[in-house]
Amino acid sequence: MSIWTRISDALSALSQGESLTAVFEKLRAPPERSVAFAIAVIALGAKMAKADGQVTRDEVTAFREVFQIARKDEANAARVFDMARTDVAGYQDYARKIARMFEDDATTLCDLMEGLFHIAMADGFYHPNENEFLEQVSRIFGQTEAQFLALRTRFVPDAPSDPYTVLGVPRDMPLPDIRKVWRQLVRETHPDAMMARGVPEEAIRLAEKKMIDINRAWDEINGAQA
Repeated sequence: MSIWTRISDALSALSQGESLTAVFEKLRAPPERSVAFAIAVIALGAKMAKADGQVTRDEVTAFREVFQIARKDEANAARVFDMARTDVAGYQDYARKIARMFEDDATTLCDLMEGLFHIAMADGFYHPNENEFLEQVSRIFGQTEAQFLALRTRFVPDAPSDPYTVLGVPRDMPLPDIRKVWRQLVRETHPDAMMARGVPEEAIRLAEKKMIDINRAWDEINGAQA
């Protein structure tokens, strides 16, 4: 059974009049977390798409890149998107419910932020409203300012490029400690680790960019201190 069939089943289980946010209360436990993850990225992405006032073809394409949506599954993905876009609930409500669902797994919340940044940058422009949206969601998810800046540095071309920011470490941290942080990030970014924490296989390709970015940052720091 594909994840999109499972998403369709989850939406069908909603009672008449229930908001899409009710899904997040019903999918708290594995293995349904992978379904909740996909719905969360699409739903928050739909809310974010309204932040800059329009939904572009590039943003729609970005959804396809994150989840590799087959044509036969487009209707289910579009249903989630439209339900979130037209829902009267604000994005903060969505973010709080998602944060509670993954409250024991901050790394998965970081994975979610990765997907949102990917979608935000799909049109090549980082809108100030998107930045405000992502900052607010990041705070609701319990991320530190350093974690948010690390994501923005990696995804936004105009953001100051600093390898220490990418790894989320202070510049005066000893090199052996930085190495430990880098190795931990590599372990967390491995596809097997991502699938184990509920990231659907369709979204694992997001890890490719992260792995490249953190390895490049480590190489730069290590080379400068060698």
